[in-house]
Amino acid sequence: MAFIRQKAEEPPVEQVGWADVQTFVVSSVERPETAKRRRAVWGKPAIRVARGSKDLRVLAPCAFLGSEEVRPAEVATLPGLSAALPRHTLYEDADRRRLLCYVEPPAATDEDKQQYAVRDAAGQVVGTLTRVPPKRPFRHTWRIEQPGHPEIVGRNEWLSGDAKEIAGRVTGRFLGGVLNAVADVGSEGGDQRAKPRSLDWRAADRTVMVSEGSKRVTVRAGWVDRRLAFAFALVGDE
Repeated sequence: MAFIRQKAEEPPVEQVGWADVQTFVVSSVERPETAKRRRAVWGKPAIRVARGSKDLRVLAPCAFLGSEEVRPAEVATLPGLSAALPRHTLYEDADRRRLLCYVEPPAATDEDKQQYAVRDAAGQVVGTLTRVPPKRPFRHTWRIEQPGHPEIVGRNEWLSGDAKEIAGRVTGRFLGGVLNAVADVGSEGGDQRAKPRSLDWRAADRTVMVSEGSKRVTVRAGWVDRRLAFAFALVGDE
């Protein structure tokens, strides 16, 4: 009698806490394709953190994205918001019953900046994310204001830091060949978008966060409120 070996089922992906995550992505993929996993397994759109070995890697959720279609009646459930519908909301549970935070629609300033207030479940402001208009030939930059902490400035990683650090990066790129630094400046100001840019987020002359596009973010300073980092990933580096 022949026996058919059944493939062992993988255990459920457990949710992790959001408050102290470091590197995260915004994704619906729960189990990515690997050498031992022929097909990716999808879950709900969420802020996800990589866990497990390379061959059995999982992306564990720590916060779930709200529905893209928010009904007007649902606005009343969001403390502090009574007019415009929020595009970006996060929940602590997959059923979207426990609100974690939400990003208010951007408010324009006199300097053409776009400010996004981030509020918690009680409607209190966690902090503010600001998109600062570009200064040619470069693209826009970002600011994060978190009460009780220094302002966080996000800009192109190789243009971040003091004059000496910038000069060192530029010199290194020229020595590396093909004038990479010049090419990067062109893509910052022109229409070329070969790949999402990397941003170096600094506060008090220290890097507290780095981002690759707006989908992969790494928080390096424990005091950074993760909800503000999540807000940037949801808004997107546009």
